[in-house]
Amino acid sequence: MFGKKTEISVGIFMMVGIACLVYLSVNLGGVDLFGSDAYMIEARFGSIEGLEVAASVEIAGVPVGKVKRITLDENEAVVQMEIKKGTQITDDTIASIRTKGVIGDKFIKLSPGGSDEILGDNDSLMETESSISLEELVSKYVFEK
Repeated sequence: MFGKKTEISVGIFMMVGIACLVYLSVNLGGVDLFGSDAYMIEARFGSIEGLEVAASVEIAGVPVGKVKRITLDENEAVVQMEIKKGTQITDDTIASIRTKGVIGDKFIKLSPGGSDEILGDNDSLMETESSISLEELVSKYVFEK
């Protein structure tokens, strides 16, 4: 009924379609198949309200990494960040949790300091600013009147 050329064309079309699906799944899913070209740093926060894994890490509005893992240690949130190789972060950098827009996603803003000491893999940031809770601010304003 169908010729051999038609069967080969359909086969090639299906293979290309499957390859495209795999490519999109890997890229959109953030899967790193061939090892990461990045290093890890961590920071401790009193509150990370709303921050999630895979949130952006930015310097001057430019994405330089992402949040890799969030854990709890001695009633503090420990945030591990994956930073792109080539991005130099000094030991006096301040990590702040900010919101994109009024009700946007949370991200970590890094504000570099003036130190000459550069952080390496698995080093820690000492200066942090915790997340501001909009609900706490509103309730404080409403109930203190």
